[in-house]
Amino acid sequence: MPAEVIRFLAPKPGGVYVDGTVGGGGHAALVLEASSPDGMLIGFDRDGDALKAAGQRLLPYGDRVRLVRGNFTGLAETLAGFGIAGIDGLLLDLGVSSHQLDSAERGFSFQQDASLDMRMDTDSGTTAADLVNNLPEDELARIIREYGEERWAKRIAAFIVAARDEAPVETTLRLAEIIKGAIPRRAWEERIHPATRTFQALRIAVNDELASLEKGLDLGEGMLNRGGRFVVISFHSLEDRIVKNAFRRLARGCTCPKGLPYCVCGGKPRFRILTGRPVMAGSDEVEANPRARSARLRAAEKL
Repeated sequence: MPAEVIRFLAPKPGGVYVDGTVGGGGHAALVLEASSPDGMLIGFDRDGDALKAAGQRLLPYGDRVRLVRGNFTGLAETLAGFGIAGIDGLLLDLGVSSHQLDSAERGFSFQQDASLDMRMDTDSGTTAADLVNNLPEDELARIIREYGEERWAKRIAAFIVAARDEAPVETTLRLAEIIKGAIPRRAWEERIHPATRTFQALRIAVNDELASLEKGLDLGEGMLNRGGRFVVISFHSLEDRIVKNAFRRLARGCTCPKGLPYCVCGGKPRFRILTGRPVMAGSDEVEANPRARSARLRAAEKL
């Protein structure tokens, strides 16, 4: 959603912008173009391969770009290290990138066989195989139910545990076949592979994505300058719900706890919501990139 990102982020010359999920640098390049000649962009990504790609793509912008390997939850410390007190825009393009999905060895997709990894930072952390082979059945079911919104979670977890008792579940295609066997054929959805929600749930758990999002939203609230813009692109209802509720909270007036005899917070909204409903990708973009059909953009401005 390149045009929509620039429209709502509204980059300006001299501004300081953060791309919390810089990926290959596509959005970052557009922000740098729109904020030329002297706008600055700080880009975060946990994926070392993504940062290398972004570094090459953004090379023409010289010292207007600073790339950081790490989670955007380290925003405050990183900006303090750069001597930056506030920013004029924060973009979060959530979820897994097309590059990660298309790299079979990363284990994000069931379209090709690969090790069950799913880590955005391949140098640290627990893999999806670790979760699948070691978690108790009830905890595995909880993750699949809560993070995948999968109604067959309990049955899928039981099938996974039965399969791992025979041999460890270590590859994407084996896990996908187990899930297909767990969900009755009559319950398969026409446009969604039976393993989609379970793979989503495991990826979210491996990368602690929802907790990172909540922390990132809190950090952005404090780091944005007056008039600064917050733009978030999500790809499933769990993320979108968190963003929607956070923006609604920021746009409320009084936020004092119930029961206080008088207002101590000033009672004025701190943000203005710019998107009453999530903005969806246009039909041309969806036709060119079917993965964009799930994208939902929300934006808010600090008052």
